[in-house]
Amino acid sequence: MMNRTKIKRALLDVVYDIAGSILYAVGIYTFARMGNFAPGGLSGLALIINHVSALPIGTVTLILNIPFVIFSYKFVGKYFLMKTVRTMLLNTIILDVIFPYTTPYTGSTILAALYAGMFLGAGLTLFYMRGTSSGGTDFLIMTVKALKPHVSIGVVTMMIDLVIIGLGGLVFGNVDAVLYGLISTLGTSLVIDKIMYGMGAGTLAIVITEHGAAVAEKIAQITGRGSTAITAIGSYTKEKKDVLLCACSSKQAYIVKGIVHEVDKEAFVMLTETSEVFGEGFIEEKK
Repeated sequence: MMNRTKIKRALLDVVYDIAGSILYAVGIYTFARMGNFAPGGLSGLALIINHVSALPIGTVTLILNIPFVIFSYKFVGKYFLMKTVRTMLLNTIILDVIFPYTTPYTGSTILAALYAGMFLGAGLTLFYMRGTSSGGTDFLIMTVKALKPHVSIGVVTMMIDLVIIGLGGLVFGNVDAVLYGLISTLGTSLVIDKIMYGMGAGTLAIVITEHGAAVAEKIAQITGRGSTAITAIGSYTKEKKDVLLCACSSKQAYIVKGIVHEVDKEAFVMLTETSEVFGEGFIEEKK
């Protein structure tokens, strides 16, 4: 029964990876590449390199990810790393092998920017739902958070994206490329954080485990989210358990679940949606 569950989970992971990679490739290849602008992230940098050298976008993105994989190995966890490597490989195949045979969009550039952001956001959302990612800045963000917990991740992400988008403006030779890149990146963020999950929405992870301290430490190290620990007693087994309450963003929820099961395979995890989360890292109350 356990093997069937693992096989079903693995197959579902691959289905999500393929669907997410197709959406991601539509955003990058069909819209952004033909619109001559670069969104943020390593894929944007790969688009810039493709523009000046004609090297395949997926392969360049994969190569650019290698130093991030090596650097972040100790911080992101083996489970997350292995799943992300599989996602990156599928993404590369779909981008470089399949999409060169598809028909690109050749209409309005501003529509290309908007739809690039929407498709990229949708693809990334499918990755996050299965506890994986497209690599790149996700590795960097998680590593920075582990090394420097008090550093603003929003600022780090914004600075990286602005540098890549600005470089795109120089390479493509016009200011409009910067503006289209900003529109695309904003669209991606809106799809992930607002449209698909709701304004101010989040997730409450409830974890029942015998290794509360180790699980809480790993969650904090990888995601930067704290946990509240409660000591409980099982009504059936009469054994003491740790109950962890962890408020996180919707895209972090499945990463948290993966972290928990990496530390304690027997842990019981419940993920429940919250319409609004108030407090540090979420909606700040005005004083």
